[in-house]
Amino acid sequence: MSLPSSLATRVITHPALAGQNPLSALLAEALLRQRALTIFALLMWAAMLPTMLAWGLDDRLLRGVSVWIKPLKFMASVGLFALCTAWFIGLLPPERRAHRSIRIVVGMLIGAGLFEIGYITLQAALGEGSHYNTSSAFHGIMYSLMGAGAMVLTATQPLLAWQIARHARPEVPTVWRDAVVLGLVLTFLLGGGSGGLLGSVQPPSGAGLPLVGWHLSGGDLRPAHFIGIHAQQWLPLAGLLLAPLAPRHARSGLIAVTVLVVGLWLWAMAKGLDGAVFITPVIPR
Repeated sequence: MSLPSSLATRVITHPALAGQNPLSALLAEALLRQRALTIFALLMWAAMLPTMLAWGLDDRLLRGVSVWIKPLKFMASVGLFALCTAWFIGLLPPERRAHRSIRIVVGMLIGAGLFEIGYITLQAALGEGSHYNTSSAFHGIMYSLMGAGAMVLTATQPLLAWQIARHARPEVPTVWRDAVVLGLVLTFLLGGGSGGLLGSVQPPSGAGLPLVGWHLSGGDLRPAHFIGIHAQQWLPLAGLLLAPLAPRHARSGLIAVTVLVVGLWLWAMAKGLDGAVFITPVIPR
């Protein structure tokens, strides 16, 4: 198994890694780009193994779903978020990757991610909800802190986008750079925006769609949040695939993909707000 040569040139930038097994080369490249975030992502995914074991042994349910589903989904998502951020930091020259601004981005992401996953997993172990749980002053405060932590996570993306827009390596294809910058900004605007609103709209109870648990009949903003938060992957992937095209065609393709992602997000937001039940958390004194 090997990556196509043109794609490998765009993905694997360290010459010594070009002939390796694709997965090994990708991992080694990610570690070279930003070691701390790559290790953090791998730890998140490794933590999914004991969590899946707990899911298999523990039959407790919360709102009709296993208490361990939420930690699993968040571990997978935060791990992917961290790994992609590490990869995009690699668009900067090596000396810029060590700049204080990038260290701040890395620290914010790891700190907020650990807090979110730690509290969600703790609440799962206790058989209690982490989201929308304001049953006591402690839980109300923690829920507010979770909202702040989620905003910190998404806020790392436009900070990185600014650095890439100004300091990307000169050999990075323009459409690839622009796609990453657009994707990071939309992650904050669409993902953070829908996430902030989601904090006041509790999704319907029950299992919903397999794996994701969404309810597409209305009142569920999670699909919109998924589309928005994963703009971090949609647009950069499009830019990577469009890079071999002539600049004019690549630019048109990127605009089309951007319009498609924003359009899907708007549709999902309208669908989620139709029948949404807004809650007003009350923290007991």
